[in-house]
Amino acid sequence: MRIGELAQRTGVSTRLLRYYGEQGLLTPSRDANGYRSFDEDDVVRVRQIRRLLAAGLTTGVIASALRCARGEEARLDLCPELAGVLHRELAAMDDRIGALQRHRAVLAGYLSADR
Repeated sequence: MRIGELAQRTGVSTRLLRYYGEQGLLTPSRDANGYRSFDEDDVVRVRQIRRLLAAGLTTGVIASALRCARGEEARLDLCPELAGVLHRELAAMDDRIGALQRHRAVLAGYLSADR
């Protein structure tokens, strides 16, 4: 299938699909005329990418995680290396949440002082 059909079937823009290719997340074949060609597995792959993006992962982490992703729900078969990466991502996310909570408290303090 061509990129437009993949976009239609997955709800992802052609521009974003090209970006996924640039990031190494999708590897379409090329027809003789140079057009990208995708197959049914790429529909599942795009859905996996979207699920992993929804978890807050970067495309760099997703490139590693896709090797372990199974099915459209992107269930992960955790090898020790991937588990370590995901633990680090979770810790970094917790740090960002903590920083946001501190910022929120300061901002709320300004608003309560105004009353």
